[in-house]
Amino acid sequence: MNDTPTIERPHMVRHARGKRPQFYDTPGLDAAMSMIMVLANELCVVRDRLDSAERVAAAQGLDLAGGIENLALDQTALEEREVRRQDFLQRLFYHQLKDADEAGQAHTQASYDAAIHDIAQP
Repeated sequence: MNDTPTIERPHMVRHARGKRPQFYDTPGLDAAMSMIMVLANELCVVRDRLDSAERVAAAQGLDLAGGIENLALDQTALEEREVRRQDFLQRLFYHQLKDADEAGQAHTQASYDAAIHDIAQP
């Protein structure tokens, strides 16, 4: 794999500020289209990398397909895949996670108390 050292960075939730542009009238369609575009981008990258690997292997006279079928991954490789998968899911569900984070920040104890107070009014 890659022998360069990785720098551990603290997890920080980073979101663009302000309202997102909305292109579709149907609620949720913009988020769905964003997810589709992330998936399309990932698929293109994977296909390009697989094509490159097959070409390199063929040039070396290697049976790449057979090697892939018989590959047994160790724990380190499985963990690396899981990190990559989680990063992908974070990008895929970016808008939903951002909306949930914003909603969580909007609901403070003061807003809860105000809502209870308003409801309790005769």
